Amino acid sequence: MLAALAIGASAFSTEVATAAVEENEVSAVMAQQRGRELFPIYAMNNKCSRFCAAKDRAGPVQALETGQNSKVVKALEMLALNEDLNTVVRSDSMCARRSAMARAAGLAFGLSVAAVSQPGFAAETKMVKMGSDSGQLVFVPDEIKICKGDSVSWVNNKGGPHNVVFVEDAIPKGVKVDDISMDDQLGDEGDTYVKKFDTPGSYSYYCEPHAGGGMKAELIVE
Repeated sequence: MLAALAIGASAFSTEVATAAVEENEVSAVMAQQRGRELFPIYAMNNKCSRFCAAKDRAGPVQALETGQNSKVVKALEMLALNEDLNTVVRSDSMCARRSAMARAAGLAFGLSVAAVSQPGFAAETKMVKMGSDSGQLVFVPDEIKICKGDSVSWVNNKGGPHNVVFVEDAIPKGVKVDDISMDDQLGDEGDTYVKKFDTPGSYSYYCEPHAGGGMKAELIVE
């Protein structure tokens, strides 16, 4: 995605993307200790610092609507891009890195700050097969990790009918097992069951018709 970002971005974002690839972990730690950013702050010819990038990201859009200087709006967007790219390099969270990378790519390709800041902008849907291609009674994969706001699509593959039933005492507090478990079973190959997950934690589930055969799996939401 960094390559695509470099192609579609300005000269500034190209240099930033190159810097992101070339920086190693040692230099990142040293840079943080020296108190400087891994990526240069976009020049604004004023005293604005990281505080500007931390402002409400609806700001640039509101500025355009009220007729403020478009150069200032562009500068704020570049600060937001800068912040996202720093998150990609520094964060230990896979979800934080993925979200920041998606926002940075969106900004580089001309989307507004408001658009890339929507909660579902970086959301994904991961697929889990119900029954292996060879007909084994298993979920494939039997363990997946997703981010808050992502969805899982269970696809009836082989050996059906199948369903998805969550274990009541093995899901996060506050989540109702009936809200996320299937009511019926999927009998035809290619049938799907899609569910969005907004509560972080571990979720254990099984296929009711084949639980005795070990058709169980785990979902982790970060």
